[in-house]
Amino acid sequence: MTRDTRSPLVDQALSALALLTRLPLPDHRPQGAAAAWAWPLAGLVIGLLAAAALWLCQALGLAAGASATAALAVQALLTGALHEDGLADTADGLIGGRDRDRRLAIMKDSRIGSFGALALVLVTLAQWSALTALVATGQAAAALIAAAALSRAPMAVLMAALPAARPDGLSASSGRPSATTAATAVALGLVFALALAGFAALKAALLAAVLCTLLARAAQRRIGGQTGDILGAAQQLSFAAALAAFA
Repeated sequence: MTRDTRSPLVDQALSALALLTRLPLPDHRPQGAAAAWAWPLAGLVIGLLAAAALWLCQALGLAAGASATAALAVQALLTGALHEDGLADTADGLIGGRDRDRRLAIMKDSRIGSFGALALVLVTLAQWSALTALVATGQAAAALIAAAALSRAPMAVLMAALPAARPDGLSASSGRPSATTAATAVALGLVFALALAGFAALKAALLAAVLCTLLARAAQRRIGGQTGDILGAAQQLSFAAALAAFA
């Protein structure tokens, strides 16, 4: 199948993978915000590869904590730590900035500050603790994949619900997904999570929704909308929430 004969849905799925991962992919037409429905699909792929690393560590007899560390490291490598960087920048900007312009400037700066470092440590520790507990019960692989898929859906919702705070940012250049596109992302993330984790996925989704609602309100109030960093922070918080719910 060539680029010219490929279905638009396939191009959108490839665009989602190209945006959210560093995986080698076939040539495709970038789809921008129209591909947001497929972000949970990209999360599913990321989760599957991280779960494979988890399984390998367990097969080698490594401790639960070491296995959880390896799985989280694989996820960060697959995404280029895209979402972790967004979390750190969000914490530095929303908490540390004095006014809207300063907050946006801080979030654009590649350097990490004290609030960003603390947010990374605490959220990663929450993810690691929950995943370690799941490894000990033998339920980690399914929960990891479910959380990876489910946690990409809130990004589409926030991108659809909030205007772009920065006119020249990646989020603004990608466009704004429709309500239908965002709803499809939520439905897809929930289907994957329910299939893998059962009705615990509803608790995970509710907890993630609460955290992302609070994040969205803070972003709207302090910078006037969302940025790529805000979306990355939403994924990290949702992933931690989902793992905690499953654990």
